[in-house]
Amino acid sequence: MAKNLIIGQSGGPTAVINSSLAGVIDYSLSSDKVGKVFGMINGIEGLLEENIIDLTSMFYNLPHEVNRLKHSPAMFLGSCRYKLSNNEDEFKTIFDILEKYNVGYFIYTGGNDSMDTVKKLSDYTAANGIDIKVVGIPKTVDNDLNGIDHSPGFGSAAKYIATSVRNVAYDTSIYSIKSVHIIEAMGRNAGWLTAASVLARQDNMPAPHLVYLPEVPFSVEQFVNDVKEKLEEYNSVIAVVSEGIHDKDGNYIAEGGCSQDGFGHAQLSGVGAFLKTVIEEQIGCKVRALEPSVLQRSAGHIASLCDVNEAFNLGTVAVRAAEEGKTGVFATLKRTSDKPYCVEYGTERVEVVANAEKTVPRSWINEAGNDVTEEMVTYLKPLIRGVAQTPYRAGLPDYIDIRHLDVTKQKYKNEDE
Repeated sequence: MAKNLIIGQSGGPTAVINSSLAGVIDYSLSSDKVGKVFGMINGIEGLLEENIIDLTSMFYNLPHEVNRLKHSPAMFLGSCRYKLSNNEDEFKTIFDILEKYNVGYFIYTGGNDSMDTVKKLSDYTAANGIDIKVVGIPKTVDNDLNGIDHSPGFGSAAKYIATSVRNVAYDTSIYSIKSVHIIEAMGRNAGWLTAASVLARQDNMPAPHLVYLPEVPFSVEQFVNDVKEKLEEYNSVIAVVSEGIHDKDGNYIAEGGCSQDGFGHAQLSGVGAFLKTVIEEQIGCKVRALEPSVLQRSAGHIASLCDVNEAFNLGTVAVRAAEEGKTGVFATLKRTSDKPYCVEYGTERVEVVANAEKTVPRSWINEAGNDVTEEMVTYLKPLIRGVAQTPYRAGLPDYIDIRHLDVTKQKYKNEDE
């Protein structure tokens, strides 16, 4: 007898997390092992409130809507930053709801902390003899997940950052006056997205001239010297800095403006503005600080086709793994070749990724700590390739309707009630 599947999304959005959801829906609707497909609104937090929608009814026989979902950014099911405790009552509530909806497959999409939720739920099913397969789908623009060559969402964010740097370079190169532009990229402890800015260096374009990752201690004094040196060669200097750069003692350069998210992680911003003030005071040229902020996460209009397709495939891999009886795992991919670029799909134990971070190897950063090496460039290049065929309407991307997220609660009416 077919069991129902439920899926949720957690953490920060990406340009392709919905592509993974589309992969889950597309595969499940044609599977004789999956009954209905349900969605949790706002992740595990919404599940605890029984905030659930029927995705089968929404997408059955509507392949064009699945395609719109595949090319829509952010999170169709909403999100949360909710950390499961070890409260027995909380687990009992979750599994009572899952039993009520005859769920046999639980799929959760997210990053490091979301995979901790997958681990906790799969551990609970094993300890209590519950026959529900719990599988994760990875995502994050930070690319800081272990157990996978690169995270879905990263390639599109990387493409956005590289394109933005290229656009800024074209804008600033028209003036003969000395200027500095500081672009702040996301990345608390991992500098992958900051590093991706170097992909802007096509056709012998030198920008970005300086790149600073959090894996190497940052010196404000050395930064000023680096900028001065580049200004001797170029009229316009572009520096890309990670929001998480810190000094040799581990203090964030932007520590003063920190708050914390629901998982206890520092919410960083303002390092670009701080460094702008430093350059103005010590060099005195024209300076701008640019912070793409959330724009770099959900820019569906410039998504990498490679990223979209891989995210979709990982959705199908997750459902297939659950059907095969796997639990406590997440869908993953391994690069088998750079030229031609090839990957193979599979699964990995979730404890490999839960609450862990993959940082940039020191060998992929230059000795001075202000640029990356060719190994990094070789790794990055395939991930931004291809132009996603985003549907357009009235001149704008035709993203899928998300008005259901504005409703306080979407409770599915169980036909057996």
